[in-house]
Amino acid sequence: MEHEIWFTAILNKIFGGAVSALLARIATLHRLEWVRPTDPAHPIHNYLAMEVLVALVLIVLALVVRSRLSMENPGKLQHVMEVLVEFVRSTAEEVIGHGADRYVPMLGTLFIFVLACNLLSLLPGQGVPVPAYGIEVSPTGYKQATLGCAVAVFLYYNYQGFRQHGILGYLKHFCGPILAMAIIMFPIEIISNAGRMLSLSVRLYANMLVGGLLEKVFGGLMPVLVPVIFMALHVFVSLLQAYIFMLLPAVYLGLAVGEEH
Repeated sequence: MEHEIWFTAILNKIFGGAVSALLARIATLHRLEWVRPTDPAHPIHNYLAMEVLVALVLIVLALVVRSRLSMENPGKLQHVMEVLVEFVRSTAEEVIGHGADRYVPMLGTLFIFVLACNLLSLLPGQGVPVPAYGIEVSPTGYKQATLGCAVAVFLYYNYQGFRQHGILGYLKHFCGPILAMAIIMFPIEIISNAGRMLSLSVRLYANMLVGGLLEKVFGGLMPVLVPVIFMALHVFVSLLQAYIFMLLPAVYLGLAVGEEH
């Protein structure tokens, strides 16, 4: 059994039995034995628990900002959120174009959630242990976490594509500009479209995991100054990866809802 973080222990104590029963039921009904938890008493993993914690904290912050909204005397937190929303909106308008405001909530949520998850390991005791390497990483240092986010993005932009063009109209986008080449282009475009999930998830996962490994290796050589440098580098990489995880879905949305593929 992996070492449980405090919040993981709480979730497993409250919901562990119900989650184990549900997963066991799914495994039995659909013959998906890989879904069955290896440790029924602790079915919720650390990376998932910390993602839930981040989501809860962000929800609380959003409610606090909403309760204190003011046109005459906005607070510091409201200023920060307004700057962030305007940044996401301007990025969406540049990439997607007309009608981009519709997608700002999703893109903004992705940016804030991924950034918060990336930075979580900087807080003492909040990193997710990786026993194989003897390090602690952000929740996004686990491929399951990043793949979940990538699947959500994949479902969202394809749904918007179907919504904008209809089923046949959206599928036509994958046939290419020359109808005679559709039999070749369609499977290639479908595979390329599905491959975006792998691209999104692996890029974020690899950067977060490698950052933890480098910090361990170089921090052991010079434990006084190097950790500070790598903490600053971690913040920069976290911001960059969160931005990329917002920018690429915006590009995919632009391709999905645009008149030309």
